[in-house]
Amino acid sequence: MATTRKQTEEVIPEQPKGLFQKLHMAKQHIGKVAKNATNPHFKKTYADINALLETVEPILLSYGLILLQPVKGNTVFTIITDIDSGDSVESFMDIPLNIVDPQKTLACITYFRRGTLQSLLSLQASTTTELKLQSRVLNRPLTKNDSRTL
Repeated sequence: MATTRKQTEEVIPEQPKGLFQKLHMAKQHIGKVAKNATNPHFKKTYADINALLETVEPILLSYGLILLQPVKGNTVFTIITDIDSGDSVESFMDIPLNIVDPQKTLACITYFRRGTLQSLLSLQASTTTELKLQSRVLNRPLTKNDSRTL
């Protein structure tokens, strides 16, 4: 007598559909961005463009979202596009017309890329110490008097 085994199907969670559902899911995974640079003039720390991209781009890509930051004319754009539907959201800033030095123009573009990306995704930046503390707090069990939400 021969026996047959019923093959079990792997259950794959349904992927979010639509640009805003994908953005919603991606934002839940992004968290805060580590401040990794210091502005010597103001002596303040901030997350530079590379830290922002290293944090958000892999997560966006995992949800089928592509991030582009073109300069069109005199405007710096941050565009997030759903590769399935072609729908997109964008943030942009105009480069001041009085900047004629190429180095200052590129610095302005980098600054605006960072600003439009942070604005579009409502990103928060934290120091490494704050991120470690956040990780410890979020990984501990909730208590009855805890104000955190799940």
